Amino acid sequence: MKLVGGDSGRCEHEEFVEKVLLAPSERVVVDMLFDHAGLVTLEHHSSDRRHSLASITVTEDRVVPSLAQQYEILRSNADMAAERERLTPYLAAAPDKTLAFVAEMDLGTPEGDVTYVCPMHPEVVSERPDRCPKCGMKLLPSQLVNSTATDAAPMHEHHGEGHAHHHHGHEHHAEDSGQDAAGIEWEDDMVEVNRLTTPANMHWLLVDRATGAANHAIDWRFEVGDQVKIRLVNEMDSDHPMQHPFHIHGAGRFLVLSRGDAVERNLVWKDTVLVRTGETVDILLDVSNPGVWMAHCHIAEHHEGGMMFSFNVAPRSEQA
Repeated sequence: MKLVGGDSGRCEHEEFVEKVLLAPSERVVVDMLFDHAGLVTLEHHSSDRRHSLASITVTEDRVVPSLAQQYEILRSNADMAAERERLTPYLAAAPDKTLAFVAEMDLGTPEGDVTYVCPMHPEVVSERPDRCPKCGMKLLPSQLVNSTATDAAPMHEHHGEGHAHHHHGHEHHAEDSGQDAAGIEWEDDMVEVNRLTTPANMHWLLVDRATGAANHAIDWRFEVGDQVKIRLVNEMDSDHPMQHPFHIHGAGRFLVLSRGDAVERNLVWKDTVLVRTGETVDILLDVSNPGVWMAHCHIAEHHEGGMMFSFNVAPRSEQA
């Protein structure tokens, strides 16, 4: 495939890719040259699951004139090159806003002697409250985990073309997820944890680090024309570290400036960005539309559990 665009525009540089990583709400545009007759399958991979999305039949007929030579050309887009030059001062600048992703679990503690275990990695056991060294998740009282695990539904098994699937919570495979071992978690079963948590004891939070305000208490105010550098911090100091796709409604679009210390190598206008576990992502929001707009994690369980807020954009002032 040739990656040519993203959420809201063209990529700075086109590139050939074997796969693309998509979070909920995220979009890409790819070109594909079908140069052999036969059946082509478009697949979705997540963790170690594989789903067929579409089958494409390529006939023996040939397009005239051939598009093969044109397909091999990788173009660069001058408008995005100009954006990169404009962004240089923002790379070293301090963020205007810092937003942290935090999960809090309050499941209580059983009476008597307590040992703690990771629900996703039961071999991780501790005599005191701690975090799992494998996934960072808060260790839970083993009495709570065991009481649900015995009644939990069996793990999935998918059979097809000789492939059996046994899904185990946070266990991921980089070759399927398109990234490192952190994997993608919004399709994990997490049966034991799901049986333990409710909206009353599981709190998904977006926290403004400057004010301490969380979720709907966040009060951001901008004007049309503002360029706002926002630092997104997916903190490991969280009871359940996992990835979060951050989405901003129609106030404007943004560019990803950097991930950690790495400057974004291929700019594209976006409205959703995947912030991986333990990662810091800097974005530059180009505020262009007045109104009251929402920002939230695009995992439905998370934004319904509180991980969202609204912010105000005023028309551009006359002084400007």
